[in-house]
Amino acid sequence: MKKKYKIAVLPGDGIGPEIIKEAYKIISVIKKKKYINLQTKEYDVGGIAIDKYNIALPEHTLIGCQNSDAILFGSVGGPKWNHLKLEKKPEISSLLSLRKFFNLFINLRPVKLHKKLLHFSPLKTNIIKKGFDILFIRELTGGIYFGVPKGRNELDPNNICAFDTAIYNTYEITRIAQFAFQQARKRKKKLVSIDKSNVLESSKLWREVVTKISYTFPEVQIEHLYVDNAAMQLIQNPSQFDVILCPNLFGDILTDESASLIGSLGMLPSASLNQKNFGLYEPAGGSAPDLKGKNLANPIAQILSLAMLFKYSLGFLDISEAIEHAVITVLKQGHHTYDISDKINFISTDMMGTKISENLMKIL
Repeated sequence: MKKKYKIAVLPGDGIGPEIIKEAYKIISVIKKKKYINLQTKEYDVGGIAIDKYNIALPEHTLIGCQNSDAILFGSVGGPKWNHLKLEKKPEISSLLSLRKFFNLFINLRPVKLHKKLLHFSPLKTNIIKKGFDILFIRELTGGIYFGVPKGRNELDPNNICAFDTAIYNTYEITRIAQFAFQQARKRKKKLVSIDKSNVLESSKLWREVVTKISYTFPEVQIEHLYVDNAAMQLIQNPSQFDVILCPNLFGDILTDESASLIGSLGMLPSASLNQKNFGLYEPAGGSAPDLKGKNLANPIAQILSLAMLFKYSLGFLDISEAIEHAVITVLKQGHHTYDISDKINFISTDMMGTKISENLMKIL
């Protein structure tokens, strides 16, 4: 009897449902060509769940995720819910809650630029002539996003004090650092760790712990960079990097910066994992409400996130690589969505999904 693989699909808000539809095309091809027993079931999350149930992460959605092997996530949030208190907003009360509930402390964001697709990057060709392949590993459940206390105090009618706490414990740094060194050992054996240890106590501890862990991985070359220097180095010479380890906030900022180096946030996939390889897979970009319903959104980040799902949570490396190959093939053929085009010659969201699925059909 074939093993069942269950995927909880959370389309969410904005362009989420549109790009999830394109991921379904990929799943359909895989089921047809590889005869894998894949089962998908959709659940509401984010703003749409607030509208229906008055809560961004309903209990039945959480239970559905618990009973699955992985989560395929679209996007959440939008102007409609901006009036809500911070802790009630879809981004906080659904996505961050899922990360915390499932202990998804590992965030992987691969930033790749194929040497035959250099025209996507705004950088000069002489800087990126070799292309680059960077794996960002971001700590995802600690740091300033989750630290307490946080809030605001009204000191007087004209003076409000707002505060957030950047806090890291040794065990949080240790587990993400160990994972990062393990990944670096499988690649080019180079790891850069990002911090701001010249001014932040939490970063001083980060550097101390990462340095200590490095002694148990003598084959991996370790380098420490301040985050501001790293931001500059990514623009000056991105191909120098292989694996980059970041605290939560710095990882968020640097990966968005790096997305611009490959042309668009619509090209950047993301995987959030725990120690059991259960994961939530989502595009790194947001809900893009200005593109909702226009058939202009780029589904590639969603499709590449699905590729990561097959690799990390389901263990099908061949399928993951085939999806990536199909995406690169379509891009090389000159098919571009609005965000990576000249704004005159481009294809729609659904056409991009169709072309990638057709190429995948040939590859598998």
